[in-house]
Amino acid sequence: MARHTDPDEARAVETLGAAVREARRRLGLSVQALSDKAGVSFGLVSQLERGMGNPSLQSIHRLAAALGIPAGQLLDEPVGELAVVTASQRHVMPTAADIPLSAQATRELLTPRGESMLQLIRSTLPPGFSNEPHPFRHIGTETVTVERGVLIVAQGDRRVELHAGDTVTYGCSEAHWWANGHDEVTVVLGAVTPFER
Repeated sequence: MARHTDPDEARAVETLGAAVREARRRLGLSVQALSDKAGVSFGLVSQLERGMGNPSLQSIHRLAAALGIPAGQLLDEPVGELAVVTASQRHVMPTAADIPLSAQATRELLTPRGESMLQLIRSTLPPGFSNEPHPFRHIGTETVTVERGVLIVAQGDRRVELHAGDTVTYGCSEAHWWANGHDEVTVVLGAVTPFER
């Protein structure tokens, strides 16, 4: 007896495949290069990009890591022409499991979750916050404006101190980290795009 495909399942696979294909092409990777980098089969990537297959959660996470984007972003529906995110709908981005919550930044995504060309993120950094031991490195360009407090931004061997109203823009393919340079909460708005400066 033939198995009937659930329309929602089929749509999710199509969305996932399209997101993988777009991100792969943006990075200039071939299907083979992506499969090698992610540690998944060539056939899995090829099928997925054609909206076919049933990849495991582990495979999705491996692909997302290889593409340098959150796994959830691969599963989000593309956004329409006018997309509103109300204050109550803001997505709070995941935190690191090995760091106490009181020492972590709270990161709220202000743009729609399915948006991959531009993300606007509001980060609230507690006193003493620093991610220097775990710097970020990914494809893209980031612009950060300090709303309140003092933000230290380091990229490679360069380091700047920003105060309320100050803005910095930098390429993200070089390791970079933030620290709260203030004895109170620091709040920053950051815009990230997958295009390098």
